[in-house]
Amino acid sequence: MGSDPADFTNYSTELLRWFVLVTTYFLLALFVIGIYDLGLGLYLLIITGEYTDPVAVVGLIDTVLLLLIILEVHRTLIAYANDNPVLPIVVSAALIAVSRQIISFRVDDFEPVGDVLPAAVGLAVLLVSLVVVYVVVRGGSIAEQLSLSSKSGG
Repeated sequence: MGSDPADFTNYSTELLRWFVLVTTYFLLALFVIGIYDLGLGLYLLIITGEYTDPVAVVGLIDTVLLLLIILEVHRTLIAYANDNPVLPIVVSAALIAVSRQIISFRVDDFEPVGDVLPAAVGLAVLLVSLVVVYVVVRGGSIAEQLSLSSKSGG
């Protein structure tokens, strides 16, 4: 009697689920560290009086958006482990990431000034594309929920 290849597939699937769960706890630890860093940053902004400096405030907003990205990746891993659809979560994480890039976009970061316009246009195109994908994905999930509720209600 030989081994069934499906047994090995089941083992690898179970092992992958454990790796996903370990990664989710790692992200949770990163999130807790990020919350501490956010609180410390806010405290330092208030103590030093830099809360009126736009660059310092944008740095704090950047930290908040990074924490939101960590949350979205955590949600993606949990959805993956539970065999739920992950595309809407991935698209919303990408939207947050692009928004973070746009908020922290500074013209001073570009050495040749000519590189600013292509970078800004690229971010704008990326944002519009992600918004369109988000609306399509969310519209599809809303339509699915409505059709499921009408089937169960009728």
